[in-house]
Amino acid sequence: MRSHEIDYEIKGHDIQLVEIELDPNETVIAEAGAMLYMKEGIEFEAKMGDGSEPDKGLFGKLLSAASRKITGESIFITHFTHRGMGKSHVAFAAPYPGTIVPLDLEQLGGSVIVQRDAFLCAALGTKISMHFNRKLGSGFFGGEGFILQKLQGDGKAFIHAGGTLIEHELNGETLRVDTGCVVGYQEGVNFDIQQSGGLKSMLFGGEGLFLATLSGRGKVWLQSMPIRKLVSQLSPGGPNASKESSGGILDSFLE
Repeated sequence: MRSHEIDYEIKGHDIQLVEIELDPNETVIAEAGAMLYMKEGIEFEAKMGDGSEPDKGLFGKLLSAASRKITGESIFITHFTHRGMGKSHVAFAAPYPGTIVPLDLEQLGGSVIVQRDAFLCAALGTKISMHFNRKLGSGFFGGEGFILQKLQGDGKAFIHAGGTLIEHELNGETLRVDTGCVVGYQEGVNFDIQQSGGLKSMLFGGEGLFLATLSGRGKVWLQSMPIRKLVSQLSPGGPNASKESSGGILDSFLE
């Protein structure tokens, strides 16, 4: 089905939200729990499916729900529909500090591969499915795992990137990236991993044992602070734990 045409506005800086403007009977789908607020006339319903295939039977819906469970997401997708008159709005908040990225799937060839926790919301008609990373090394060491998400359609979709968003257009070259910092890429881009360097660099360079490599042609989206790195940096046993006090040994003695 063709996607509903929705207008939007992204608000905020460090922790952003996207406000979707809906005409009567227009619908936007979103991850469970992503809604921040909705205005008069908006009704919502949790469904087992993204609504892109309205004639799908019960077995197909159960299969879609199972695939979402495998990716670590809720088996339900919430559908928000404007049932009133005129225009109304519903807003969705980012789950942690970062950037909301609007994607026009029609301009991007109809399909984008994203990491499994990146999807936020999309116009009704967008198909959300599993995408298997068939390369063994990428699945084990690439930071995103074997199972990614594929967004297909001809409308607007919104994904979330941790920290600052970086967009690159590849034209046959190769981009090497810290593992876990890849948010998404077009299907014309090849994703793999390589060793980060020689043995000494791998052990003492601070960049880890492997780097993600993106090659081919198409757009890629990167994030400066993936959630796993953010949690690690803020945890009591993380690398920044010793930086909380400036006195070092003297502070420890005084304590």
